[in-house]
Amino acid sequence: MAMNLKMSMKLSQQLRMTPQLQQAIKLLQLSRVELEEEVRKELTENPVLEEIQETSDDDPAAKNQVAEDLKAAEAQVQGDVDPRRQEEFEWENYVESLYKPPAQSTPSESSDEIMNYENVITTTQTLSDYLLWQMSLFGFNEEEESVISILISYINEEGYLQASLEEIAKEEGVEVNELAEMLPFLQEFDPPGVGARDLKECLLIQAKNLQEDTKDLVEIVEKHLPDLEKKNYPAIAKALDKPVEVIVELSKIILSMDPKPGRAFMTNDTQFITPDVYVYKVGEDYVVSINEDGLPRLRISNLYRSLLKGDEPADGTKGTQEYVQDKLRSAIWLIKSIHQRQRTIYKVAESIVKHQKEFFDKGPSFIKPMILRDIAGDIGMHESTVSRVTTSKYMHTPRGIFELKYFFNSGITTSDGESVASESVKLKIKELVDNEDAKNPLSDQKIVELLQKDGIDIARRTVAKYRDVLKILPSSKRKRYF
Repeated sequence: MAMNLKMSMKLSQQLRMTPQLQQAIKLLQLSRVELEEEVRKELTENPVLEEIQETSDDDPAAKNQVAEDLKAAEAQVQGDVDPRRQEEFEWENYVESLYKPPAQSTPSESSDEIMNYENVITTTQTLSDYLLWQMSLFGFNEEEESVISILISYINEEGYLQASLEEIAKEEGVEVNELAEMLPFLQEFDPPGVGARDLKECLLIQAKNLQEDTKDLVEIVEKHLPDLEKKNYPAIAKALDKPVEVIVELSKIILSMDPKPGRAFMTNDTQFITPDVYVYKVGEDYVVSINEDGLPRLRISNLYRSLLKGDEPADGTKGTQEYVQDKLRSAIWLIKSIHQRQRTIYKVAESIVKHQKEFFDKGPSFIKPMILRDIAGDIGMHESTVSRVTTSKYMHTPRGIFELKYFFNSGITTSDGESVASESVKLKIKELVDNEDAKNPLSDQKIVELLQKDGIDIARRTVAKYRDVLKILPSSKRKRYF
């Protein structure tokens, strides 16, 4: 068998993403909070970068310097070219003109640090802590406390026991009967209903704790919970042989019970939204403005300029210069990427305002159908870029704060051939439900018929889907007797 060696040439094209392009794409899809964290991280890791300290708003020189920084970052940074060897590279656009010593404090300034109450760490008591504290007051012996502690460790934040006694016994190496013996004691703890294994048991525990005759309440919870959920009070009244009015009053008591007894101990951290874009109305037009507040403004420290502007480096400093050069290139690309991100967000926001002007003039019910392709074609960018820009970015408008994705929705053709945005149809459904008779709520089919009178022809299953998105219950569960 003969073996031959051959040499051949092949010409092919490959698309490779440079690290700089990867960084630009990464920064583009970050939310405002994530971008700030990323910039802070770069400030820590890259010694060439430093943050421009906040100056007074009436300092035009500072504003001009920031504008020049961004303009130069876009115009001067070019691939892997060494910026220190470019004659046209303007160092003054990236560094301080003069090194200024730290300002001396005036006698009027207090040397004592003023307490910042936002930095004070507060601790909140968890449900587990509260239950363990109650256990210590009941006078249990060590073995009993050990079993109850095991049960408490399996209670979730809503107050329910999240595993069966058999599973807990197998996992913890205890007897099932020991757990079953101590569970009723745990279920006597506050808040009422804690330690239950399902909703029925949770409501039964709370019903038994009431200081009144609970026989009928217990029977309703044990045997008629599905009818109670559907508000089918006549069926419950017939089964208990009691007037509907009595059943309604008993139902009020049950509905006042807490289906999630541990919710008082849940941590509700408020998430504040910082808009990326502001839209102002000036006369008959709308003006878009990028929100730069809070984002660190970057520049390159002039402390490293001397290492790169000198003559040929000595052997001892060559490695240092290469390190600084690498960090410098990374810093300039970061500045350019941030500028490119902000400019792209501005373009997308401006195009959205142009396409949805009727929304800004008249309100959410006048929003138009719009897809990514509409904006991408308008600003000359790819749809994937528009998708990245609209993710986790928010716009502050005279109508409120909206995520940029809110303005993109499909269209529904009306009877006269026009197209209505799906978001507008959702608002119409919500308006119909808000104004319905609580004792005779609108069915999905009735909503379809009412929408058809407005020229909107959609299927009943579409109404049901939109109702689920709006978190509106079916008509059987919206019906009220009181």
